[in-house]
Amino acid sequence: MKLAEYESTGRTFIVAEIAQAHDGSVGILHSLVDAAAAAGVDAVKFQVHIAEAESSTLEPFRVRFSTVDATRFDYWKRMELSAEQWADLKRRCEAAGVEFLATPFSNAAVDLLESIGVRRYKVGSGDLANPLLLERLARTGKEVILSTGLGALEEIDAAVALMRGRQIAVTVLQCTTKYPTAAEDIGLPWLATLRTRYACPVGLSDHSGTIYPALGAVALGAVVIEAHITFDRRMFGPDAKASLTVDDFAELVRGVRFLEQARGKGPDKATDEGKQELRRMFGKALAVNRDMQAGETLRFEDLESKKPADGGLPVAKIAEVIGRRLRQTKKRWDFLTKDDFA
Repeated sequence: MKLAEYESTGRTFIVAEIAQAHDGSVGILHSLVDAAAAAGVDAVKFQVHIAEAESSTLEPFRVRFSTVDATRFDYWKRMELSAEQWADLKRRCEAAGVEFLATPFSNAAVDLLESIGVRRYKVGSGDLANPLLLERLARTGKEVILSTGLGALEEIDAAVALMRGRQIAVTVLQCTTKYPTAAEDIGLPWLATLRTRYACPVGLSDHSGTIYPALGAVALGAVVIEAHITFDRRMFGPDAKASLTVDDFAELVRGVRFLEQARGKGPDKATDEGKQELRRMFGKALAVNRDMQAGETLRFEDLESKKPADGGLPVAKIAEVIGRRLRQTKKRWDFLTKDDFA
């Protein structure tokens, strides 16, 4: 279903992004799919890199992490999969009960993904201002999720306008392109800004390496949350430190599903029958806090409130008893009743 339907039902679309966590190993890719599915995510996201179409030897490393790749282009080349390998991964996702979701980084990558069939696309923030790729995606007619980490507002405006001009359903994600992202850079207030500005489902693409930002986003109404997944943050690759482990993801899913329920209206504040016994138990009645003789006049200072609520006069009657004379002797901590007054 479309993400607007997730929003209408109050369910969150949880995405585990494998990205480069596989380091070129098809076996690790498949095992991460199984692990993410077991954690309870809705979709597993991949990045489809085709080196010749996307990059060149002039591209610099974002993080100089690799001793086996002389250039960034060499890295992308090593990370490539064949069309059949991608098709196998899609089948693996389907067998595991999760959606195969992908970010293409070139028009050639879109062509590849169209050949194996996908439900929707994710656009990385580096391509938010790439009208060539956006136009290619729009021509597929499929829903698009836009990440905004590197985008200026006017670029987000233009990307949303392009998609809407082609009647493409859009979801916009708050994102900060820092790996890992510090708490002060998460930017959760942007969720409300993006929702108001574009009148569409919104969410969070997080790189903090913790579950907290995603949980906060869900509490604020995020429809989509996305984070990187890895088996261990000590693994090789540029994203490992900014990723969640498989166990982290399982805890995140539990937290999100809990919050989905917690966002409901909850019990009515009206006094219903189900509350009456609890109100009797936790409510209080009026009592005296000292021995008092018949004929004494009750003062505020003479009063205490004690459980249960029906042990004596309701504590709400305080104004009606202050200044009245007792008709009988009362022991300290005795409840007050209507028979105590003339």
